[in-house]
Amino acid sequence: MLKVYPPWGEAMWDPGLNFLALVYRCVYTIAGGYISARLAPRNPMRHVWVLGFIGLVMAVAGVIGTSGMDLGPRWYPIALAVTSLPCVWLGGVLHRK
Repeated sequence: MLKVYPPWGEAMWDPGLNFLALVYRCVYTIAGGYISARLAPRNPMRHVWVLGFIGLVMAVAGVIGTSGMDLGPRWYPIALAVTSLPCVWLGGVLHRK
């Protein structure tokens, strides 16, 4: 809609756009951790960790699934996998405060 990213199906090689996508996904992951902890009936951090490991598994599947494709820089899906647990944990910690 805002035409920030290239059209769907086109490779995105611009490091700045990939970094922007990583940042907003980290923000959403932190928010997801916060909401998960907030809605947990008990043991909020356990819910946060379960959500984090589900996200980690999905991110690793994304790294594997896109390994042979020419969609953009290799560091982006790897960064999504690496940041999944710390970001969701931060959301859970923010709920505690």
